[in-house]
Amino acid sequence: MSKVYIYDTSLRDGAQAKGISFSLEDKIKITKALDDLGIHYIEGGWPGSNPKDLNYFKKVKSLNLRNAKIVAFSSTKRPYIKIEEDKNIQTLLEAETEAITIFGKSWDLHVKEALKVPLEENLEMIFQTISYLKKHVNEVFFDAEHFFDGYKENKEYALKVLETAFEAGADCLVLADTNGGTLWYEFEEIIKEVLEHFKKKNLKANFGVHCHNDSDMATVNSLIAVKHGFIQVQGTINGIGERCGNANLCSIIPNLVLKMGIEAIPKENLKKLYYVSRLVSELSNQPHPPNLPYVGDRAFAHKAGVHVSAILKNPRTYEHIDPSLVGNKRQITVSELSGKSNIINKAKEFGIELSKNDKKVKDILEKIKNLEFYGYQFEGAEASFELLLKNELGILNKFFELEGFRVITEKRNENEESYSEATVKIKVGDEFEHTAAEGKGPVEALDKALRKALEKFFPYIKEVKLKDYKVRILNEHLGTKAYPRVLITSSDGKETWGTVGVSPNIIEASWIALADSFRYKILKEEEKKKNKA
Repeated sequence: MSKVYIYDTSLRDGAQAKGISFSLEDKIKITKALDDLGIHYIEGGWPGSNPKDLNYFKKVKSLNLRNAKIVAFSSTKRPYIKIEEDKNIQTLLEAETEAITIFGKSWDLHVKEALKVPLEENLEMIFQTISYLKKHVNEVFFDAEHFFDGYKENKEYALKVLETAFEAGADCLVLADTNGGTLWYEFEEIIKEVLEHFKKKNLKANFGVHCHNDSDMATVNSLIAVKHGFIQVQGTINGIGERCGNANLCSIIPNLVLKMGIEAIPKENLKKLYYVSRLVSELSNQPHPPNLPYVGDRAFAHKAGVHVSAILKNPRTYEHIDPSLVGNKRQITVSELSGKSNIINKAKEFGIELSKNDKKVKDILEKIKNLEFYGYQFEGAEASFELLLKNELGILNKFFELEGFRVITEKRNENEESYSEATVKIKVGDEFEHTAAEGKGPVEALDKALRKALEKFFPYIKEVKLKDYKVRILNEHLGTKAYPRVLITSSDGKETWGTVGVSPNIIEASWIALADSFRYKILKEEEKKKNKA
């Protein structure tokens, strides 16, 4: 096996995931990105199911795609009617795609219970649909829905379904583990038996695979299929899809190219994989899963001191590939598990050279461990860590000092919303600024008051927007005496950063994280000025 064709169904099967809905514009953006990545087939949707998908097929024709063929998807014809009178099939042809995928029932349970037609009628529907479509399009793929469940219960019928699709002219027979419950050893045994069956009958068919991830087998089962000669792999970016999702192409593609030596997409295009993964998460309006293999932000993150020490000497000690091959990057985090190597490496990222013999490194490490003992966490708050490091090294200008703040929350009656008022007094150089602001809650009021005070001295503070605010209660067994940890994510439209604050008082914890967020922005702006000078 030298080449495998990658078939992406993120826009159809992936969009069936709970909480995901792509707009027409989203689908076009994703199509362009997938084409640029080198995907061979992009399944755009089911034109007969909704107007948005039909509009997609009209609009996608104007794109100058270089690598991908657009595929329209549909079920077989309805029973007991002429195919020319089947509106679903005629709408499918209106999409005018280079390839079409038809799914049909290969599990007799579905034929009897869902379709409620005789087994022979289902075979006739499959044959008529594929043979009819082959007169109008170059490629027709047949998705044998629920194949593995069907094979386990009625082997003869499941195989007959495949034979019927092949005889009708299907260019690829795609075996689908639709319920995602087939374990790898039974999956392998079944595909070996299928291949042997076709070999004995001298039927030279092409096979593909479509796996769901309900038993966490989708990726490994897809790779097993390729190992046995399957030429098409269907899946989605980030594994999005109904229930537990589909086979994750962001894992399958690099495994094929880097581990199995199989041409799937051009090797140089792998560097675009991280970007495409993040794009789909963003347009899905979903958090990007940090623990995704290859493309997750934690995929090459190192925390333990022993690991970091080794990785800096030779990355192969704790990394199975060079992260840059898939467009990702190595991350060294700091925590109570950190060693000196973590501190030295992070300092180097900030342009600061330190050595293991430097006493300051030991002092910073102890400081971090003490802070984390009280609940601080710097893995999601690298801006706070940079401020801490530079402060401990004596090279940080704090830019402003707190003289005091006060926050009042008031609710006049049960029918009115509560509101908060914050008063902040800060010192910048020799000047004092005293401001007040209102907000729907105490954090918003505090944010507005601090922002108002700082903007007089640092006008670019207006660019900073609070993107996320999280509170985690530490030492839960202490009840209301427990320490809250506040994590804030901020952005100026160009860069995003995280800060952290911990205190027995949630308002003070919020203040610490807010103040760090603004200090970080000021620090970066001042550094830009120095670099230009």
